[in-house]
Amino acid sequence: MVFLVMGLLMLLLRWTFSRGRSLVTRPPRTGHPTEYGMLVSVAAPRSYEEGERLRQQLLDQDIRATVTLTDQGLRLFVWPEDELRARTVLDRD
Repeated sequence: MVFLVMGLLMLLLRWTFSRGRSLVTRPPRTGHPTEYGMLVSVAAPRSYEEGERLRQQLLDQDIRATVTLTDQGLRLFVWPEDELRARTVLDRD
């Protein structure tokens, strides 16, 4: 029984400290505004507060949106099918 427990501990420690894929996620990397898949940039807020205010305006109109830090600053993203409606809502203000 002792050898079994020791063997399991050795395997667990070997797996834990081995090189390869990490179980810890990498820190997020900022990318170009065109590198966010299908999401489309509709605004470039100057601060997180402004971005959240704009995002809330879109959410109030049932438009899903997210504020993300890109390598060119903050951007407000929406899905392509919501782009026209989002731009209309944002242009009203």
